[in-house]
Amino acid sequence: MTPVLAVDLGGTNMRVAVVDDDGTILDRAHEPTPHGAPTIDLFVDLLVDMRERHDVSHGVVGLPGRVDQQDGLLLHAPNLPAGWADQVTRERLEGALGLPVALANDADLAAVGEAYFGAGREHRDVSYVTISTGVGAGVLVGGRLLLPRFSGGEIGHTVIDRGAAARGAEATVEGLGSGTAIARLAAAAGLEASGAELIRIVEAGDPRAVGVWDEAMRVIGIAIANLVQVVGSTCVVVGGGVGRNGELVLTPIRTALEELGPEGPPPTVVTAALGDDPGLIGGAAWRRAASTSPSSGPHPSGAAP
Repeated sequence: MTPVLAVDLGGTNMRVAVVDDDGTILDRAHEPTPHGAPTIDLFVDLLVDMRERHDVSHGVVGLPGRVDQQDGLLLHAPNLPAGWADQVTRERLEGALGLPVALANDADLAAVGEAYFGAGREHRDVSYVTISTGVGAGVLVGGRLLLPRFSGGEIGHTVIDRGAAARGAEATVEGLGSGTAIARLAAAAGLEASGAELIRIVEAGDPRAVGVWDEAMRVIGIAIANLVQVVGSTCVVVGGGVGRNGELVLTPIRTALEELGPEGPPPTVVTAALGDDPGLIGGAAWRRAASTSPSSGPHPSGAAP
């Protein structure tokens, strides 16, 4: 089959790749996201340059915000340059590329990548949760992506502390368990460390750092237990800059699922396998995952149809 033009537009980088049907990246390019640019012209130029070098069948564009699947619009994307959300439309990109284009929420696209080609490929009911600057999720049931008109999976914006919400304080999963929240909690605890350095002192057993980490991971664990109660996943794949920290993340999630998850066998909880590329690789299977055909999803053998 003809390869796909897959795109990951983020607040930090604009990335584009040509991806074969089996998830192999054949070519790629990236540029920093230009926050001073008032238009998306540089973004479009990056895509057009890649498209002109390859024969591709269609494009899939992963976006950091809520997407209107019906009308091909980006409804809200606070991490993109000002004014870009209104300009990133299916109509604009199809006109520039001369290809059919699908817009996708970035967590949904990453979920497809991990479910078809990554850590969730042995399962048909997969939740992908990304823990980074923010917290998001994508869900596949029976190998098909849960894809309402207005993209969902926004577990980061769900309220987890009703008392804090009543006081007008941080109350959401993202506000209490994301990388941003961890940095804020660390500073409040008198720690100057953040990012990789904070992880290092957590692993070294620093009591304040461990306390901050445990508090944030408890929030994440409860959020994932709630998600699994709703969608019944047999596999939870955890990604993102914070999420890819091995047992520091997986163990508290498993504990929360044992305490608060559904009765019966707990879901498998694993670290994402595709590094920074699940969204790009997911472009190869987007049409299959978004299909209404029950046979369109990955199979327990690990081989996508």
